[in-house]
Amino acid sequence: MRTFRFRFVAVVTCCMMSGMLPAAEAPPSRDEAAPGWPVFRGDPQSTAAVPDRLPDVLDVIWQFKVEGKNRGFDATPVIENGKVYIGDLGNLDGRVYALDLATGAKQWEFATDSDFVAAAAVRDNRVFAGDIDGRFHCLDGATGKALWKFEAQGQIDSGANFHQDRVLFGSQDGSLYCLDAEEGKLAWKYSIDNQIRCTPTVVEDRAFVAGCDGQLHIVDLVTGQSAAKVDILAPTGMTPAAKGDQVLFGTENSVFFCVNWRQPQVVWTYEDSTHRQPLRSPPAVAEDRVVFGSQSRRVYALDLKNGALLWTFVARARVDAGPVISGDRVFVAAADGRLYALELGTGKELWQHEVAGKFIGSPALAGNRLVIASDQGVVYCFGSRAN
Repeated sequence: MRTFRFRFVAVVTCCMMSGMLPAAEAPPSRDEAAPGWPVFRGDPQSTAAVPDRLPDVLDVIWQFKVEGKNRGFDATPVIENGKVYIGDLGNLDGRVYALDLATGAKQWEFATDSDFVAAAAVRDNRVFAGDIDGRFHCLDGATGKALWKFEAQGQIDSGANFHQDRVLFGSQDGSLYCLDAEEGKLAWKYSIDNQIRCTPTVVEDRAFVAGCDGQLHIVDLVTGQSAAKVDILAPTGMTPAAKGDQVLFGTENSVFFCVNWRQPQVVWTYEDSTHRQPLRSPPAVAEDRVVFGSQSRRVYALDLKNGALLWTFVARARVDAGPVISGDRVFVAAADGRLYALELGTGKELWQHEVAGKFIGSPALAGNRLVIASDQGVVYCFGSRAN
């Protein structure tokens, strides 16, 4: 089924052989033996935070430019096993690419007659990617060979997540799909009254879906049934972040929510009443604070306990991409092609780099490198040339 193509992955209406060009408190520890960013926001809880600090001086280590006219990237890259995976969009001939994290060399590409705006997801050397025609592809991570395909009934806007031996993704058809990751068979489907544009966030045996129907859905991952719903008063396509008992996300009416999912109930809300604009930037969460952007050009850091404003940073363009936290710094990509590094504790600007085009997708972190892609069809890898 062909659906309407949306240019911006996070925008809610509910209710991109190529050449290489040379070119506060820290979050909790991860498994440092196998660093990666295998899903849209880095981990099943969508925290978008790693304990390791990127080098103080960041250089463009490599660039990868796609071939062809009118090709670009809306998607966020994912990283696993030393490879970067990302899908592009162009003229309904989108491709998924595998790039070497160290050099940017293309390892393989997978071509379709559709386009990709959603982040891929990687597990057990398999790449899972949904396209704008609702087809969910499973590819061999080493070769790009198609292993299986599942067809939803609406556009897939955001990346998949995993629970045990199953893979989960949402669709504009209003359904959260749970498939057997090995063969692609449907285990269950959970449906709401409007579109699902977020990546499902997973904690224990629960999935969290912030819907265009104005509700936070808490779904039992064993049965596929509703465990609870929390009214959030406005639509959203933002991927929630989870920290302990808290689920954190913003909405189209500019209100940011903290929900205790075990209760379930709203713990606190925050709204900048002076600069009311939609919130489409998925949050990043450290030990004591949550950071997110706004279409008002502002980046906010709030206290996790009570939602108190800790600091605000004003970019030069709207921030729809999600920030990422690396040690004591937060990296923010704006719609004018600027990438900022800020102090996590204060919001002070430490560094910025500007590229041609816009950043629509978010950064990914792995191996002391930051990878991000622009709507001009370029994947950038930042790191230290000294390393």
